[in-house]
Amino acid sequence: MQSYLMPAKKQRFELEIKRSRFITTLDQAENRPRAKAIIQSIRAEYPDASHHCWAMLTGEPQDHTGMDQSDDGEPRGTAGKPILNVLQHSGIGQCVIVVTRYFGGIKLGAGGLVRAYTKCASEALLQLESVEFIPRMSLQIETPFNLLASIEHWFEQTEIVVNSKEFTEQVRLEISVPNSLHEALLLKFNEIGNGKISVKE
Repeated sequence: MQSYLMPAKKQRFELEIKRSRFITTLDQAENRPRAKAIIQSIRAEYPDASHHCWAMLTGEPQDHTGMDQSDDGEPRGTAGKPILNVLQHSGIGQCVIVVTRYFGGIKLGAGGLVRAYTKCASEALLQLESVEFIPRMSLQIETPFNLLASIEHWFEQTEIVVNSKEFTEQVRLEISVPNSLHEALLLKFNEIGNGKISVKE
């Protein structure tokens, strides 16, 4: 799994299209329950809106298992699918987009709705403030005391995080390692410890 971008925080953008008010909310959602909770909170925030159409992609950008969408009463295929299509091609992961519509009295037609919801999602994603998500794995390592300083010095130069440290006959560390550094870590441990550092995944 490679690193990718995701929303940095809850963000909101608004457009008026032929008197209809479209409020687009984007937020970070690492799983379906989190995305559903965000959708429900927006429904509660705008209870008098005509529609709350949404799309979610709760994993990495290419992960189809984390995708879902809803037209929420708009004609089938005119809202949720266009929003999801924009999200799928954005390179953004762990994201839920909700487009809240207040009907302005002018019917847009199927084609007009597709264009409107596509525009809402596209413009919101163009303005999105994002952060990089770095996939990580947890590892347990055991090392002799005399090697600890060298190990920690190397950790300080990387994105490896020490979650816990326990001193027994040796030093036991629980660490969080970016997937991309896994092989480099094993090579470095061999270089530093010459087989004296054990790693458990």
